[in-house]
Amino acid sequence: MSLSLVQSRALVGLQAAAVTVEVHLANGLPSFTLVGLADVEVKEARERVRSALQNCGLEFPHNKRITVNLAPADLPKDSGRFDLPIALGILAASGQVDGARLAGYEFAGELSLSGELRPVRGALAMSLALQAAGACARQVLPPVSAEEAALVPEAHVYRANHLLDVVRQFLPSQQVEPGEGWVRVESQPAAPADRYPDLADVKGQAGAKRALEIAAAGGHSILLLGPPGSGKSMLAQRFAGLLPPMTVQEALESAAIASLAGQFAHDRWGLRPTCSPHHTASAVALVGGGSPPRPGEISLAHHGVLFLDELPEFPRAALEALREPLETGQITIARAARRCEFPARFQFVGAMNP
Repeated sequence: MSLSLVQSRALVGLQAAAVTVEVHLANGLPSFTLVGLADVEVKEARERVRSALQNCGLEFPHNKRITVNLAPADLPKDSGRFDLPIALGILAASGQVDGARLAGYEFAGELSLSGELRPVRGALAMSLALQAAGACARQVLPPVSAEEAALVPEAHVYRANHLLDVVRQFLPSQQVEPGEGWVRVESQPAAPADRYPDLADVKGQAGAKRALEIAAAGGHSILLLGPPGSGKSMLAQRFAGLLPPMTVQEALESAAIASLAGQFAHDRWGLRPTCSPHHTASAVALVGGGSPPRPGEISLAHHGVLFLDELPEFPRAALEALREPLETGQITIARAARRCEFPARFQFVGAMNP
């Protein structure tokens, strides 16, 4: 069969939209064409996929006209997450793997030139999108990304270390036992960590400590005013430890945003984030933006603390941009071609000198 379909997902804001990777092999002048509003790093997949297939001992159809379509065509696609589905689509279209057995799976992963699978950002957002849609598809992801996606309850996630580990599972008319490179990752959320800096480390400052406790209990913003070296930053960095423990749903929301920005770490699971951007940060850096839109510091601080040290030094536009998110708990980023919403429910802590 010269046509194959492989399922994957693209990231647009915090949403992980379904993408169908269609691969067609035809006679004609040999070429490799990739269409479907792909960004530069997606188009570079042509060279990564070609080298990975050759170095793995698999056949790359050099004498065919290869057309890869990422549908829907009007959805932007970025990053190297489509390397693995494109490679599997070529193998299925050329008959090296059973294309029918690929149904019911979703694939994402960046390929090295040797065929090793590298982690991708946004794996947790992909798993949450599957859960929200009520789909029962199984996900095949690289190491690290698979453990991240498995944090979602009842997720069906398989970890693959190498392209050949995936190919062995879908060989035509052949049963293959799972090996060390292909493992089902159990969907068991990790126990929330409890490793905040302790407020007891700060000696004195009884009035400031009581103010922080009142702000934590009531969900209030707070401004610390004092001379340099009086302990304002030390107190603010310990403010998150006064907040109640995160629920599993809050931890998933916070981790999904961190994953989208490529900053998720398993040892930070269940810990409320404290974001402290430098005072030269722009309004876009704080609220998010870009094309496609990316979350800003206020979204990375979701369910946590946004600490702005040297508050008067921040640009006026950046401070004014915090008004709406402080009231609504979310930020809507509108651009000419795309509109995205990010959650931004944080507690604001400012510090300044007299």
